[in-house]
Amino acid sequence: MRILVHDYSGHPFQAQLSRELARRGHDVVHSTCTAYVSGKGNLAGGTPGLRFVTIGDGVSLRKEAYFRRLGQETRLGLQLARQVRREKPDVALLSNLPIPVLVVAAAVLGRLRVPWVLWHQDVTAVALKSFAAADVAKSMGVAAKVFEAGEKWSARRAAAVVVIADSFVRVHEQWGTAGKVTVIPNWAPLDEIVPLPRANAWSAQHGLDDVRTVLYSGTLGLKHNPVLLVSLAERLRERGVRVRLVVVNDGPAVPVLREAAAARGVDLVLLPFQPYERLPEVLGTGDVLVVLLGPDAGQFSVPSKTLSYLCAGRPVLGLMPAENLAARLLHRAGSAVFPPEESALDGAAAWVREVLSDPGHAERLGKESRALAEREFALEGCASRFEDILRRVTGAAGRSSD
Repeated sequence: MRILVHDYSGHPFQAQLSRELARRGHDVVHSTCTAYVSGKGNLAGGTPGLRFVTIGDGVSLRKEAYFRRLGQETRLGLQLARQVRREKPDVALLSNLPIPVLVVAAAVLGRLRVPWVLWHQDVTAVALKSFAAADVAKSMGVAAKVFEAGEKWSARRAAAVVVIADSFVRVHEQWGTAGKVTVIPNWAPLDEIVPLPRANAWSAQHGLDDVRTVLYSGTLGLKHNPVLLVSLAERLRERGVRVRLVVVNDGPAVPVLREAAAARGVDLVLLPFQPYERLPEVLGTGDVLVVLLGPDAGQFSVPSKTLSYLCAGRPVLGLMPAENLAARLLHRAGSAVFPPEESALDGAAAWVREVLSDPGHAERLGKESRALAEREFALEGCASRFEDILRRVTGAAGRSSD
């Protein structure tokens, strides 16, 4: 098959899937968006049968500028449509697309009679509704209705839908698309993100060898309340535990973190997203790795950083809703999950202090993290399930529901 995989974000495991499909003899074009600023996976060539391409004009998305962003995402959808026309795939697999990009792509794929699979990573309308309920932006209430209609319309035109958790199925039951849904949980590349010694070349480069670190690496929006990271370090200091807070991120949270850390006297190292090949060193530098997920995310967002953390073999602290799939993974690995609220930070700080004070306990937690990743993230089975879905829809072009 000639397969176009578009992962808007450029995450590691989607690229790993494309490599595996190419190794199985398929002709794969893997597309990502340069406008989306985040940590990227291995998007370099070297695998026969696989090419990497991009959409985007080099201008980063301004997430907080909603109307400007809407226009930019619509233009990106048109760019993706032109890419589909050029590549002429037998089937497409679309992941992480903003709703304007998704709607344009779905319309063009339908016109070209190219069957496609929606790899549904998040329910955008749910997040927008939570913003409106919290009075984050009054316009979000209207946007939620419009975006939900676009998301539902697109899902109905997909030949198949892959979701990352059982909780998504209820949404598709409401949309009338549950009959074509398959649940395949996300994973992380075990062979690319491996446990490394605490003292490594990256930690030495940034002066982090001889200090205890609490580390966050990945996308971080203001809706996740990034100040919680600073508050956590402050609570640890109040308990006599001095740590250096290390945050690897580019985006609107950076000035917020810098200002909060300066006001509270918290030792903070802020670094931009690092090259993907250095991610094992980055994660290895954290004595404790932190995942932060806002209360609105609930059951419909599984932060990929959690999966990478588990691969890295480190103790992980989750500040996230307990019902989230990633929270359940952390519990199974023996790590800790607390609500993403200031009132929960006393308990979170006590847990971090316990881990930092007992190297043997920390080592056991790290081994449990890696062991869980090795049990859950086997690529071969996931790739076979995707391959079966892509083969099936290629033979069933034109049979998607209205």
